[in-house]
Amino acid sequence: MRRARAALLVLLALVLAGCAQTGLPASHESAPARSRWQPKPGTAWQWQLDGRVDTSVRVPVYDIDGFENSARTVAALHARGAKVICYLNVGAWESFRPDHGKFPKKLLGSNNGWGGERWLDIRRPDKLRPVMAARMDMCRKKGFDAVEPDLTEAYRNRTGFTVTAAQQLAYNRMIAKLAHDRGLSVGLKNDLDQIPQLVGDFDFAVNEECAQFGECAELRPFIEHGKAVFHVEYKLEPGEFCAKTKRLGLSSMQKRLKLDAWRRPC
Repeated sequence: MRRARAALLVLLALVLAGCAQTGLPASHESAPARSRWQPKPGTAWQWQLDGRVDTSVRVPVYDIDGFENSARTVAALHARGAKVICYLNVGAWESFRPDHGKFPKKLLGSNNGWGGERWLDIRRPDKLRPVMAARMDMCRKKGFDAVEPDLTEAYRNRTGFTVTAAQQLAYNRMIAKLAHDRGLSVGLKNDLDQIPQLVGDFDFAVNEECAQFGECAELRPFIEHGKAVFHVEYKLEPGEFCAKTKRLGLSSMQKRLKLDAWRRPC
């Protein structure tokens, strides 16, 4: 009995030591990949960020705004058999979000072209991590299955800050880990140039207008890894892109730029 108890104490000490090395308590370790939802190439989806969510669209995946939708809406979609993605802006400050006062003012950069939004200085992940972690907690508490982090390519834009590709990689990986630590899947939004480096860190991709700009082939690494690519076009008609994107394995549809309930899937 004493030997068994001693062995148990040794095992416990080893577990605690491992947690100390990661810097995280055992309850906050990243969820194993096998326990997270992994959407497959070709999975149909609906993307609605504007207006009351139309839960009647018969697709297995919904992507909706994390702040503007309640746990009840997520539960209603789950009851229809759908997985639900939580849209979050991780690259810009938004004046209309309830947590807008939690961002240090010195981290707010140039306007990004949308009303009430300013680029964030992602070179300071230590300052942004607590706010983004709280947002991920919100998604988890509402029952979402995954996260769509928007504006993940500051290094290619005029933000008011000099952001390098390496800093963007580090920030995007931090965002992915915050999601994974909470058992949530996470998608890489656009950022085509860094797909080769990030395909292993993300569970799916979300892309806008790759057909219009002749860039859809750059999303192949996700398809080759058995990971869905959720894709939309705004200006092109389905007849202009569906044949090609379906051959590539993308989950494509046409949407209006305001991303209301209207959709024209391939």
